Amino acid sequence: MMRLKVFLLCGLLSLFGHAHADAVAALKDFVREAKSGRAQFSQTVTSPDGSRTKVTSGSFEFQRPNQFRFAYLPPTEQLIVADGQKVWMFDPGLNQASSHRMSQALGATPAALLAGGNLERDFTLKALPSKGGLDWVQALPKQADGGFQSLKVGFKGRDLAALEIVDGFGQSSRLDFSALALNPVLAADRFRFTLPAGADLLEQ
Repeated sequence: MMRLKVFLLCGLLSLFGHAHADAVAALKDFVREAKSGRAQFSQTVTSPDGSRTKVTSGSFEFQRPNQFRFAYLPPTEQLIVADGQKVWMFDPGLNQASSHRMSQALGATPAALLAGGNLERDFTLKALPSKGGLDWVQALPKQADGGFQSLKVGFKGRDLAALEIVDGFGQSSRLDFSALALNPVLAADRFRFTLPAGADLLEQ
């Protein structure tokens, strides 16, 4: 579940036409032009059999390369911060934090797609049919990653609108973004994590 969240970020063009080609271009433009960003998100996680769902929400910020911050709101409050070297995860309810080396935690993941450094190196992109008012792009990691089965990115015009992820166990997660702002000036301390007093730390 935690790995799925860190994830909180990509042939058939001739069949699907120009709008779908534009979705691939929109993703490439986003990765090339968005050096930083912030947005609100709503995340819906669905069990593999579709019988259970869980909805959470929060804010997302990123700054290239490899810095990001997911802040989940109560009642499932949680903080995930990447400072470029490590990814920190903090659960206020448990008063417990964990840290992972960036190379371990990021890889070819959705977070790497949105905040990482090299889209073309890490992913193969394929256009998909429009669905739900969005144009979709599938991002397939060039190196096998057991953490997830598939990743799709949805655009409304040129604007990033959604991510759909299926993890290695068949659990799906969709993040819908709103109030997206590109290239804002973000304070450096947004991507630093300080262990709260009395919190336990698990380092991996």
